[in-house]
Amino acid sequence: MHWVQLSLLDASWMSDRGPEIDQVFCYGTLLPGQERWQFLAPFVVAHEPDQIAGRLYDTGLGYPAAFFDRVGVIHGVRFRLDPARLHEALSLLDEIEGAVEGMYHRIAAVTATGVQVYAYQYGGEDGGLTDLVDGNWLAR
Repeated sequence: MHWVQLSLLDASWMSDRGPEIDQVFCYGTLLPGQERWQFLAPFVVAHEPDQIAGRLYDTGLGYPAAFFDRVGVIHGVRFRLDPARLHEALSLLDEIEGAVEGMYHRIAAVTATGVQVYAYQYGGEDGGLTDLVDGNWLAR
């Protein structure tokens, strides 16, 4: 099975290039029950488990690192965001995910179910990361 990574994104990317992406794929601290869920929860109108191509790692600092250009599968949840608050939600998520020393970048990608989503890719060095072979942050 092959899934396609679309591109790294500038946060100012707008819908004049085609349908606006209104879903975000989460795999770590933004999941329900995790420490950053409180920031995402007010914007969520629906969610489903999903997968995305890539490799997941434990940083050893209490949060995961995902690389979507590597072979593997990352398990997570796809969240549909409130269309009326989409830009507010994405701005907040960009701020939160960039808060970890600016090491995460929002990208557009396609999940295993064929849905176009945003996801946050780790931009730091991969030295010292522990591979989560099963691709599941919650199962570590």
